[in-house]
Amino acid sequence: MKSRTKHPGCFKSYDIRGKVPDELNPDIAYLVGRAYVQVYGVQKVIVGYDIRLSSIELSIALIRGLNDSGCDALNIGLCGTEEMYHRVFSLENQGVDGGIMITASHNPSDYNGMKFVVQGAKPVTGESGLDRMAELVGEHSLFDMKTERGIETGLESKDTYISHLLSTVNVDELCPLKVVVNNGNGCAAPIIDLLGPELPFTFIKMHHTPDGSFPNGVPNPLLPEQRQETSSRVIEVGADLGIGWDGDFDRCFFWDEKGNFIEGYYIVGLLAMELLVSEPGGTVLYDPRCVWNTEKLVKAAGGRPVMCRTGHSYIKERMRLEDAVYGGEMSAHHYFRDFGYCDSGMVPWLLVCSLLCRKGVPLSRLVEDMVSSFPVSGEINSVVDDPDGVIEELKQRYGHGKAEFVDGLSVSFDNFRFNVRKSNTEPLLRLNVESSGDRELLNQKTEELLSVIKQYS
Repeated sequence: MKSRTKHPGCFKSYDIRGKVPDELNPDIAYLVGRAYVQVYGVQKVIVGYDIRLSSIELSIALIRGLNDSGCDALNIGLCGTEEMYHRVFSLENQGVDGGIMITASHNPSDYNGMKFVVQGAKPVTGESGLDRMAELVGEHSLFDMKTERGIETGLESKDTYISHLLSTVNVDELCPLKVVVNNGNGCAAPIIDLLGPELPFTFIKMHHTPDGSFPNGVPNPLLPEQRQETSSRVIEVGADLGIGWDGDFDRCFFWDEKGNFIEGYYIVGLLAMELLVSEPGGTVLYDPRCVWNTEKLVKAAGGRPVMCRTGHSYIKERMRLEDAVYGGEMSAHHYFRDFGYCDSGMVPWLLVCSLLCRKGVPLSRLVEDMVSSFPVSGEINSVVDDPDGVIEELKQRYGHGKAEFVDGLSVSFDNFRFNVRKSNTEPLLRLNVESSGDRELLNQKTEELLSVIKQYS
């Protein structure tokens, strides 16, 4: 009887993420390159990497695996994930049929990972081939060496990417703004420096030097402890807004002119309304964690709201299916049809700044009605021994509400709603609660739900 293949622990639902070197190392990266070519049949692949200290070593091994499989690699060097996406969809007519980004996004510095796309920057999933890649890597498969080895070519110019970003707004209509930008020692800084001369903005830069040791903490503004310094700096310099990113800048986060952190949920509503101005009746995708504000605004703007499972591969696939103009997750991933249906951490802040200039009102004014109408708990993460048991108990306790299972468990009542789901990338249970204009009820229900969850910690 054939023994079951060991599934490498670094393979997740739609990407690779693991500790270096125990779960991910150059030997595994080499095999990943071989397996990627065998499963997807790619011939010319974009490869980029973030600022993590292990990224260059992993990229060298990965490219060797690609080349040994007869696949050419276009190495775009240090970049953000969306730069890889852009190269793949913009160079499709030049034979580029795949892309790999070496990054672990917002995970600790001793982690790394890989994100994969195929022709047109379409995402991969376990079902579409990632599971098969995991099997091949787990078996340490012996791949045939190709008689014609692939070649590696450097492709580090960012000109076409910068031009694409600038095309998303009318630069001539922008006004002078003072903007605090917190790079968090990640990859966003070089792009800000390239955009700066083309924009009428004054940038106040924080932790601007890319540094994979993360001397100022892992860049993840979803963590409350990572927010205060940006807030303080906005107030100190009298900025119009603050912007921060995670390490590979596929997510961006906002602070208003008062230093208040704005939940990504409200940015989804803001961007949806902005994009529906130019496309009335367009489709907008949103994730099931918090929904009432987005549904209300999209319908009011004449758009069509469509709920989709959380996760970039699911949203990108659904966006193509629906031809959606925009998709937004409250975790600060924002997807745009005009950006290859991919997520970008640069397009959102350009659109928000354009909106501020056109409306002539502060950011706090643009979101104040949303915040008061639909207050939220923010995402609360818990480590539990039995996440499925928690979800089942909550389903039983709150079964008298309207339950949905698009992603985890969502239950709606007349005046509050919650979603609880297992993380796709970390061993966590995530809770989100929203209410209809009642912050006291929100706090009460959040504590009530957490008391059940804590029983399983």
